[in-house]
Amino acid sequence: MKGSIQVFFLLAMLMALAAITLSASTPEEDRDEWFSDEETDTPNEPSDDLPTTLSQPKTSLRGASRFLATRAVATTCDKNPKVCKAAGSAGRDCCKKKCVDLKTDRVNCGKCGKKCKYSEICCKGKCLNPMSDKKNCGSCNNKCKKGSSCVFGMCSYA
Repeated sequence: MKGSIQVFFLLAMLMALAAITLSASTPEEDRDEWFSDEETDTPNEPSDDLPTTLSQPKTSLRGASRFLATRAVATTCDKNPKVCKAAGSAGRDCCKKKCVDLKTDRVNCGKCGKKCKYSEICCKGKCLNPMSDKKNCGSCNNKCKKGSSCVFGMCSYA
C-alpha cells in the first residue's frame, strides 16, 4: 500500500513538471524558433489593420487562442447603410437593423414592417396568394398559359 502511494505521488510530480515545462513557451514561439531561417531581434507587433481584440498580445501562459471568446463588433445597417449593398448580404434595404430584400421578404414586403398573410408570398414587393394567382402560380413569375387557371398552385389542375 505504501509503495503504491509513492508511485502515485511520483506520477503526479512528473505530470506537474510536464505541464509547467509545456506551458513555458507558446506554440508560436516554438514554431518560430524551429522553422525560422534568420534571427530577428524585433518582437511581434500587433497589426494596425486588425481589430484591437484580435491584435492584442496573448497573456495566457499556454498561448491558447481566445478567438472564440472575443466578440466581434457587429456593423449594423442602421449605422452603416453600405453594409446591405455588399456582396453576399441578405438584401439591399435596411429594416430594423437587418438587411432585407423588400421584393421577396414576407416580413417586409414592399416596405419595412409590412407582413404577408400566412398563405401569401412576397413577389416584387406585393403579397400574393400563389395558390390562385395566374401570374404567380405556385411561385413568383410563374405565369399560366392563356385559357388555363391557377388552382392549388398549379396551372390547369382541373
